Amino acid sequence: MTTIPTRLGSGSRTVSLYLALTAIVWIPWGLTAAEWPEFRGPQGNGHASARDLPLEWGEGRNIRWRCATPGRGWSSPVIEGDRIWMTTAIEIEATGEEKARLLKGNTGDQSLTIVSRIEMRALAVDRQTGALVANQLLMEQKFPEPVHSLNSFASPTPVIESGKLYCNFGSYGTACLDTLAGKVDWANQELRIKHENGPGSSPIVDGDHLIFHCDGSDEQFVVGLNKQTGAVAWKTPRSGKLNDNPQFKKSYGTPLLVPVSGERLLLSPGADWLYAYQPESGHEVWKLSYETLGFSISPRPVAAHGMLFLSTSFMQAEILAVKLDAKQPAIAWRYAKQAPQMSSPLLVGDQLYFVSETGILSCLDARTGAPLWTGRLGGNFSSSPIYADGRIYVANRNGSCFVIEPGTSFKLLATSKMDEAVMASPAAVDRAIYLRTDKALYRIES
Repeated sequence: MTTIPTRLGSGSRTVSLYLALTAIVWIPWGLTAAEWPEFRGPQGNGHASARDLPLEWGEGRNIRWRCATPGRGWSSPVIEGDRIWMTTAIEIEATGEEKARLLKGNTGDQSLTIVSRIEMRALAVDRQTGALVANQLLMEQKFPEPVHSLNSFASPTPVIESGKLYCNFGSYGTACLDTLAGKVDWANQELRIKHENGPGSSPIVDGDHLIFHCDGSDEQFVVGLNKQTGAVAWKTPRSGKLNDNPQFKKSYGTPLLVPVSGERLLLSPGADWLYAYQPESGHEVWKLSYETLGFSISPRPVAAHGMLFLSTSFMQAEILAVKLDAKQPAIAWRYAKQAPQMSSPLLVGDQLYFVSETGILSCLDARTGAPLWTGRLGGNFSSSPIYADGRIYVANRNGSCFVIEPGTSFKLLATSKMDEAVMASPAAVDRAIYLRTDKALYRIES
């Protein structure tokens, strides 16, 4: 297989060469039920049924294969049959004049990545061999909005269902790839908002709809697309009063479907408010104020014990436990120390675990919010933890991977160091962990 360059320079000659080198023959494969279909796994909560996983790994040890990934993207892997899917973006560098024009009107003070064009692509890796077997162009975007230096143009995790891969790139577009035929069924690039920091909200599938958040600094809404055609089936504006500062209106969350009092509700954290919608119609059932400033929300919430657990993400971040009710939800408790800004919480039994931006792992009693322990892991975290084989696995942006024994006291079982950054969240299926770094996808297996 031809080696594919990770980054490109500007100019048509370079682009033409790239397109010539990335011609990958589409290999037919059998279809089975997706084992890791969406962000944070089959239930959207980070729990995996994998067993016999290794405690430690490194060069020449417990790594079955490594597949270099072209472009740049922080989306987490999804798995169906013998294929592991991710998204990526090929970035074409912007000139000085183009950078100045793209920055005009940006109200933030973030460190930004600025390009003149992106190619949004879907990547497939053979689960057994680690070979890159598909590199499919989905859409292109000229002069995209800049993204934060900690973000990418391909950060939302796709969702896969029965041979259809649904890829969301936020304001840059959403597309459906037929993974069996190797063709794009549809693409929708009509939903435009001002992300400020780039896309981050991962989609979910429910019935006939592909659902995701669109919470920009200019406009905020939740949308359900017809998953067969990509047309907007419903679009519901956020109704809660927000801070006047545009920077405090944006968010990057992923919704969670939860049964509440016999009704399936789409629980959707946005800036300053938690919303509940009917997933079939997008009708707002209720909303609940955080009673504090909460924005740029990336963590996906988790639910159990009749409650939803979420992080308000930025400024004075807090963990909130919301007692769920079909009509009158209420905040059961709140915890204001070391709440995560990007990493999602993990619930195992009666314990709620979360890791802060600066590497402090905390454990609370989920029912009461009482702190049980904290432990220092170190580093900075974007990736979300998973629970697999009776252990907690989580990795930081420096490439350090930690294995923790869940329980009422802190017990670090092992630490492994990768020489690559980890922004995506891992998947765990059968006896293997699939970990995406900024340069490659790894199959980690005893």
